[in-house]
Amino acid sequence: MIVIVGCLVVIGCVISGFVISGGEVGALIHPAEILTIGGAAVGAMIIMSSKKQLGDLMKGLIACLKGSPFGKEAYRELFKMMYDIMQTARRDGLLSLEPHLSKPHDSAIFNKYPKISHNHHLMDFICGGLMPIVEGTTKPDQIPMLLEAELKVIEEEHHAPIHVLSRINDSLPGFGIVAAVLGIVITMAAIDGPVEEIGHKVGAALVGTFLGILASYGFVGPLVGRMEMLGHEEMSFFRTAESIIVGFVNDLNPKVAIDVARRGVPSEMRPKREEMDALFKETTAA
Repeated sequence: MIVIVGCLVVIGCVISGFVISGGEVGALIHPAEILTIGGAAVGAMIIMSSKKQLGDLMKGLIACLKGSPFGKEAYRELFKMMYDIMQTARRDGLLSLEPHLSKPHDSAIFNKYPKISHNHHLMDFICGGLMPIVEGTTKPDQIPMLLEAELKVIEEEHHAPIHVLSRINDSLPGFGIVAAVLGIVITMAAIDGPVEEIGHKVGAALVGTFLGILASYGFVGPLVGRMEMLGHEEMSFFRTAESIIVGFVNDLNPKVAIDVARRGVPSEMRPKREEMDALFKETTAA
């Protein structure tokens, strides 16, 4: 919602300034210029991207509109779920986690926390981090290395569509110039026509430059920044989960392991100590 509001503010301010200066809104509406710039941008994006990057880019743009799912409530659920898992392991033994980790979608524990269990990437990361210890195939001091390797790949894959959109953003002013040059070519073909017609064609050509620059600095550039911010929030969430897993495999007390992770959470998302005590009581009573 905040992205839509921002776009409306940009459009409203630009058009209002144009109208206040004596312009007519109709002078800015030239579908041919929009088609030239938009088509060139989409074509360039297809050329430079893989199928996966295009899919991730579409998901990223949708996420920009929906907002980050990694808010304070998501952190609360993560802490409750990990506490539940660790308490189960301490009470029933590590092997009791095997059915939950091998089939997380059928797990009675995971299904109590929908904000986490519905995030397939996060569930794969958590289950993949705990399963080697449950199976006994990995030593506790090797887990951080495994998790860091996976986080590095996740971060690189998340940055790839942002890089694509950033390159498109850099290209938009150039595509605007291309549209303007095409408009001037058309104007030259009608140079012996009426002055009004020539003025209209020159104005249409200049709109191409205007649209390219506006799209770059007013829309696509801010979207790149928004996607980067969402990516940082997601990685922060994953690193919180990583911290809890590392604490668990190093045999820390569940409350201590979660408190260590809590201290690394951004301040606006971080539950207070009093809230954590209430979360632990809720999880124990459930």
